[in-house]
Amino acid sequence: MVVPTKKAMNQRLVWWTLVVGLFVISCVAELERFEHAGKPDGSLSFLVVGDWGRRGHYNQSQVAFQMGKIGEQLDIDFIISTGDNFYDNGLTGVDDPLFHQSFTDIYTAPSLQKQWYNVLGNHDYRGNAGAQLSPILTKMDSRWLCLRSFVLNAGPEIAEFFFVDTTPFVTKYFTDPEDHVYDWKTILPREKYLNNLLMEVESALGESRAKWKIVVGHHAIKSAGHHGNTKELNIHLLPILHTYDVDLYINGHDHCLQHISSSNSGTQFMTSGGGSKAWRGDVSWWNPQELKFYHDGQGFMSVEVTPTEVSIKFYDVFGNVLHNWSSSKQLSFAI
Repeated sequence: MVVPTKKAMNQRLVWWTLVVGLFVISCVAELERFEHAGKPDGSLSFLVVGDWGRRGHYNQSQVAFQMGKIGEQLDIDFIISTGDNFYDNGLTGVDDPLFHQSFTDIYTAPSLQKQWYNVLGNHDYRGNAGAQLSPILTKMDSRWLCLRSFVLNAGPEIAEFFFVDTTPFVTKYFTDPEDHVYDWKTILPREKYLNNLLMEVESALGESRAKWKIVVGHHAIKSAGHHGNTKELNIHLLPILHTYDVDLYINGHDHCLQHISSSNSGTQFMTSGGGSKAWRGDVSWWNPQELKFYHDGQGFMSVEVTPTEVSIKFYDVFGNVLHNWSSSKQLSFAI
């Protein structure tokens, strides 16, 4: 069950202005925060899937079936979606049948009846983006929770997740949208929205006392796939990840599974965007010292976390483990 720990003053950016003589003091609202309890033994496990909502087509149903099996084996606590939740153009509104056809009616395994934490992708912004954020969907399916950006403290303080709305960072969606219409309500003016979001993310990371810090967004910072690196995130978000020693950046967008390490920091870049349509066939191979794994196909990712270790596995559409990676940390004790 999701328990808000601190009421956000508003889901959207809210400014208070206090005028005292000639001085103006402005404050930006904090990201909304949630807590999710871990297991009694102090561990946590979850699945990650992205780019999935196609009414079960393009092997979405097969991926969902394998997710259910792995979810049961790991006794998962929740599921993370990295965005592009509904194709091709998001939802038309809260009454769009696509919500049930691509979510409720697909992820039916008992182990997947857990909380889903979702972010928006660029395809979601091509529809009514606000519909996915509406509590009406949560009333229809209690698993559903979607915000533009938010913080999840899991464990508590085993891991903290920072969900970031990455689509508004990408300039071409504004300057060259092609024949797409994006729902930029509450985003404009864009520069103010992004500046405030970056300040909120940096503030939340700076306050975090979690053993593991994990940032989740739709777009890749590093990717060997079809879309490649997102230059705007490399400029604006990546330095913040480095400053605050973020352990994992998890994304979708490229319809593949991949693991890229960083030669400049300890941050690992994990793509889980194989929830349905995949097999683009255009891979830009990296230095093998950084590109640890790439699968041009469908699948998903599992993550198991304790205070001292994180373990990640990538699975294909048949449930085969394609790649695994783990890292450990020492426990620190206050004196």
